[in-house]
Amino acid sequence: MKKLILTSLLCLCIVSLSAQSHSYWQQHVDYTMDIDMDVNTYQYKGNQKLVYTNNSPDDLDKVFYHLFFNAFQPGSNMDVRLQNIDDPDKRMVENVGSKYRPVYESRIAKLKPNEIGYQKILSLKQDGKPVKFEVIGTILKVTLNTPLASGKKSTFEMVWEAQVPLQIRRNGRNSKEGIALSMAQWFPKIAEYDFEGWSAREYIAREFHGVWGDYDVTIHIDKDYTIGGTGYLQNAQEVGHGYENPDKKMKLPEGEKLTWHFKAPNVHDFTWAADPEYIHDKIIAENDVELHFFYKNDSTITKNWKLLQPKTADILSYFNKHIGQYPYKQYSVIQGGDGGMEYAMCTLITGGRNLGSLIGVTAHEFAHTWFQFLLATNETKHEWMDEGFTSYISGRAMNEVMERKSSNPASGSYRGYIGLANSGKEQPLTTYADHYKYNSAYGAAAYSKGAVFLAQLEYVIGKENLAKTIHKYFEDFSFKHPTPNDIKRTAEKVSGMQLDWYLNEFAKTTHTIDFGIKVVANKNITLERIGKMPMPVDVTVNYTDGTSEDFYIPLQMMLGQKPTQATVLSNWAWVHPTYTIKASKDIKSVEIDPSQLMADVDRTNNVIELVGEEQPADLEVKN
Repeated sequence: MKKLILTSLLCLCIVSLSAQSHSYWQQHVDYTMDIDMDVNTYQYKGNQKLVYTNNSPDDLDKVFYHLFFNAFQPGSNMDVRLQNIDDPDKRMVENVGSKYRPVYESRIAKLKPNEIGYQKILSLKQDGKPVKFEVIGTILKVTLNTPLASGKKSTFEMVWEAQVPLQIRRNGRNSKEGIALSMAQWFPKIAEYDFEGWSAREYIAREFHGVWGDYDVTIHIDKDYTIGGTGYLQNAQEVGHGYENPDKKMKLPEGEKLTWHFKAPNVHDFTWAADPEYIHDKIIAENDVELHFFYKNDSTITKNWKLLQPKTADILSYFNKHIGQYPYKQYSVIQGGDGGMEYAMCTLITGGRNLGSLIGVTAHEFAHTWFQFLLATNETKHEWMDEGFTSYISGRAMNEVMERKSSNPASGSYRGYIGLANSGKEQPLTTYADHYKYNSAYGAAAYSKGAVFLAQLEYVIGKENLAKTIHKYFEDFSFKHPTPNDIKRTAEKVSGMQLDWYLNEFAKTTHTIDFGIKVVANKNITLERIGKMPMPVDVTVNYTDGTSEDFYIPLQMMLGQKPTQATVLSNWAWVHPTYTIKASKDIKSVEIDPSQLMADVDRTNNVIELVGEEQPADLEVKN
């Protein structure tokens, strides 16, 4: 019996140590790909060698790949979703009704066989032996011959062929601006496996999650095409095209192809675009980072694309200073796609914009390098940490670079979120990106409410603490896959406050913030919490003698307070619906949160102006 107990204790200790040793891990992949593109048929053949390192504590008996192009086929889940959502993405549908009575039909549903997208797997081997696989929509399910043990590597060799779809969403051929090839989500990409399991979700419309690794990509394409995208070009002397010695590019017969060879270290995606009319410019920015610009040789846009370039360098400097240093030596801004979308070491954006819009979309997509490509959250689940944090920091960058001098660069995000909160259409930020009932609700949640999460965090923990939190978050979690708890814990460590309530209330519920001034009587100010979400509260009181006083009411569950010059009052516990401030003088006016950094959904009850010097015995504020 004693022996059995000792054996059980020993096993328990081993399990405990094992669990501790795997407190954080992430998988690793190395891709080697060779692509032969036919620019006439928009079809290509591909060979892929993938070395997969299983750093998880689990033995894997299967792996999954994403086959994104398969979404662009009539009857796909993406197509069906377009036909059933009340407010479909206008880029993906055609209005067959009128301007005043629109009737939208899916563009995917109308694709002809030579216009659809597909990725057909011709063969797949694991460590030299064929494996069984099954295509399930945009997912490839692979059953391994031999389980891949924890800590071991396996090599997968794939041969596939594909057709680039018409440009409908993110990737495709022949965009409205005439870009020949926008090659995003173009290769069979292994799905991420992390502490939550496989992230092998069907591609419907939105965001992504990928495995960190090194890419070695060779592309054979018509000699007249210029390529821009992820990675460092290895043979610039050979291809020319504005990279190096453009007048000395290889002289090839008509119809012959050039070979482009790229390497990208430590990224979780690879994207490229190609067009025979690209102009290619390059400037050197801070820390000798090369900024590349690819855009159509079109007189209507070239001026703005030239003016964009020094501003992009300024934006890089801003992000380096306020988040952390850009770790690569190159970034490319490429005309392509259908709007703006971030990728590894590059972005695809539409080019026919006014200058302000062109700089703004570049700032936003460039910011994604930090908030998603370096701080690589799972966008399918936490899209607000991706789009929202990017919106927050790019708004501040634009405020400085464009000299807008706004006291609150996130004011537009506040309006967007408050509009959503009052619309009756809001869903919690925990909603999967593809599962929102309305596209408009997704946009306001991911972009606006996500941005407000950070901007309002300044109100909760203080401006300096928020700046330190962003730097610390980047320092601790770049090149990793942080979760909402990680940004919360970083802010807690920096500020010394308890913030679980903030993450829970603002991200995991649709509880709103609404504080009001209920009663002013005999120099007493009674505040009321009307919304369900509690907050610390700033109050400014102006007195009849011309002086004013700022008050700060800490939230009890924070177990701490932000740095402030205001008069600090006793805590307000969330269970109490009201709180009374005892003023020392006759009151002229009262305002809750003059900074307007608190996302109060109804500010009509936040301010009161009292008439005359005589204080009323009992003034109830009604709005």
